Amino acid sequence: MENVSSYTNKNQAPDMSNLTFSSPDLSSFCQLNNLGLVATGQHLCAERAVIECRFTKAPEPCPKCGAAGVSRGTVDRHLAHTPYGQRPTTLLLRIRRWRCICGCFWHEDTSSAAPPRSKLSYGAMRWALATIVLDDLSISRIANHLGVAWHTVNSAILKEGKRLLFNDPKRFDGVTVLGVDEHVWRHTRRGDKYVTIVVDLTPVRNKTGPSRLLAVLEGRSKQAFKQWLNNRPKAWRDQIESIAMDGFTGFKSAAQEALPQAQTVLDPFHVVRWASNMLDECRRRVQQDTLGRRGRKNDPLYKSRRTLLTRISNGPTEAVNGRLEHLRGTALGFRNLTNYIVRCLLKSGGFRNQLYP
Repeated sequence: MENVSSYTNKNQAPDMSNLTFSSPDLSSFCQLNNLGLVATGQHLCAERAVIECRFTKAPEPCPKCGAAGVSRGTVDRHLAHTPYGQRPTTLLLRIRRWRCICGCFWHEDTSSAAPPRSKLSYGAMRWALATIVLDDLSISRIANHLGVAWHTVNSAILKEGKRLLFNDPKRFDGVTVLGVDEHVWRHTRRGDKYVTIVVDLTPVRNKTGPSRLLAVLEGRSKQAFKQWLNNRPKAWRDQIESIAMDGFTGFKSAAQEALPQAQTVLDPFHVVRWASNMLDECRRRVQQDTLGRRGRKNDPLYKSRRTLLTRISNGPTEAVNGRLEHLRGTALGFRNLTNYIVRCLLKSGGFRNQLYP
């Protein structure tokens, strides 16, 4: 099936004259074959869609003696699956059981469809994770689409996000420019609770993409930032060229002690803007003195205006901070810092291309 987003004009109907069609197959349409399942029946109602499934693998031998077993019926297991349309989709697994002459009982291995004791299939977990990262939906909305409880979805997203995205060994590769800033993650009567966000500004400096969130650290202190830097490999720390931050001296002290070779840029969000304005005024004055008119596109000074204004800036870090504020509003607040850190990384960690290349 072709991807609709590949078309340049979304409003124009895609050209399907060159597509090859096959017979309708519910198992393929619902991507059950990726779970080792085949659809054997369906039940549709206004509340949900239920798909009856069986495993496609051959019967398993006795785990003790290796002999073939005698069928002892089936047991049912319900799994929430990727929703299709406005109704939740439930998989009804008919799990076969066997008994061996040696007295051993066993049933089919269901690990290809879902983790042990999970109420979500692998397809539902991947769909929920992609919906969080790509569509910015709240956990409550995803739970409604899947027809399960909020805590069920939240736990599944946390585990799948850590397994598939956060534990990627290449996530910190190529980082040469850092941005650090404070962020209020929860307003309380006893004072605001702060965290420290660390942002990769390398794509912005190299003009290859937007900034991405690397870490969210509990607290706002020199020790928290310095400990995180010291926990990174030495080879990674040695390749950091500069760090953009605000005027908080704790961040600067931590950077100078942990990354002595890196250049620190203090309060660039305002200072760079003022310096850039003065530099632009100087360019315009020289333009008027030499040519007696405003700059035009072919004038050397006018062509170089972007180069003159290009610096390491903490603006992208502030932008990430703003996106996290929006996340907090979408979720109507957070009480658990661990959940908040994971949601922040999923939203601004730059994982879109990994889930939807």
